[in-house]
Amino acid sequence: MRQEKVHFIGIAGAGMSAVAKLLTDAGVAVTGSDDDAYPPVADFLASEGIAYASSYSARNPPRDVDYFVIGKNARLVAESNEEVAAAYRSGKPVYSFPEVLAQVSKGKIPIVVAGSHGKSTSAALLAHCLQGLSPDAAERHDPSFFIGAIPVTPSTSARFGKGELFVLEGDEYPSSNTDPRSKFLHYRPRDVLLTPLAHDHVNVFPTPDDYIRPFLELADLIPADGSLVVCSEGPLSLEFLGRVVRPVVIYGLDTGEFRATNLLFGERTRFTLVQGGRELAEIETGQLGAHNIQNIVGVAALLLSQGLASPAEIAAVVPSFRGVRRRLDKKSDRTTVQIFEGFGSSYEKARSAIAAMRLHFAGQRLIVVFEPHTFSWRNRGALTWYDHVFQGCGKVLIFRPAEQGASGHAQLSQDEIVARVRSTGVDVLAIGDVTGARKIIEEMLRPDDALLFLTSGNLGGLIEAIPRFAEERYPRR
Repeated sequence: MRQEKVHFIGIAGAGMSAVAKLLTDAGVAVTGSDDDAYPPVADFLASEGIAYASSYSARNPPRDVDYFVIGKNARLVAESNEEVAAAYRSGKPVYSFPEVLAQVSKGKIPIVVAGSHGKSTSAALLAHCLQGLSPDAAERHDPSFFIGAIPVTPSTSARFGKGELFVLEGDEYPSSNTDPRSKFLHYRPRDVLLTPLAHDHVNVFPTPDDYIRPFLELADLIPADGSLVVCSEGPLSLEFLGRVVRPVVIYGLDTGEFRATNLLFGERTRFTLVQGGRELAEIETGQLGAHNIQNIVGVAALLLSQGLASPAEIAAVVPSFRGVRRRLDKKSDRTTVQIFEGFGSSYEKARSAIAAMRLHFAGQRLIVVFEPHTFSWRNRGALTWYDHVFQGCGKVLIFRPAEQGASGHAQLSQDEIVARVRSTGVDVLAIGDVTGARKIIEEMLRPDDALLFLTSGNLGGLIEAIPRFAEERYPRR
């Protein structure tokens, strides 16, 4: 029997690579291409043995390919990308990765984790908890999962499990450059865990109402026997809750049916999980920040509301969860400098990462190296984000903004961004070429500093270079 062949254009996206891995596990022959691959996705593809071309060309796709999967990237349009143009000329089917994911999850019970921030961590934690249940429960619930980031635990971003559940991270962003539907609307959820909502992707959703609408559509897809578990503590969460028309389980740090009390932050943070006025379990975690406690409460609320785990089981498996790469991922244990990477794709993600660093390293100077990589940070409509996000930081270094798709929206310049941050009283500096930026950071770094990289790009390799320097200059004895 002939092996099915699929070609991914833009394979180095986190979601694209995870779907490619699922197809490879299912016995499909996967090829692909990308001109902008960097860790951790590049490392993930290499570890999975998925080879791909490092530039786009009409010659990349195999002649006998069965169908194409094309990513959602400004460079992946037929007008300017010869490989995309060749895919459409071939007459073979062309799909987005959420369309493929909807097909491979058929026959399972989908649990969709969506929201503005915290969804990758929550999806990874949910999969980790289901995998770590008692032997009888693990056989029953051994989940399939798709995570739109590279987790530390579980050890991969996607897999097929033996159980009936399929955990799916769901993104509100459009499915592809030709399909404006939000990705998660393809997934047929039985249950939805909705993390905090905040206006994001302003280039696609100009107003808060535009942004909330697809989440309401997602809620309408939940069947009567399913559950909708919602955090009440995002800037737009209460507006969503006021418009949703089905029963809701509400959670939060301080509000909702499920909450956290007796919080004690430290290298290992401890808290009490509460439902109503009843204490359910004492939980410990190594994850940084109040927002990660919120994520744990949300996952617990979903598991408990659907009877998928007991409080004791949740308390037993959460401590071994090690998080998601680029979501406050510690870059080295071999230096006295506390170096972390946060996923700075939106205001709320950046704000939460900075707040976590200030909470856990309150006595240390916080240096933030920030790259305006997403359209949201580069768009003139989001200029006000810079008025508050860096408050409390000791030093902020602004890397040059990404250029892809710059002509298609109201692009901000680096000078405009730096000037706006400086006007708020923050000590800020523009950095450009990688060699010069590295020299500046190395000269300012002190042994007791805390350093946070914030980007959805790769900062020109600084994320790898600076920890190596810190290990040599300021080693942990």
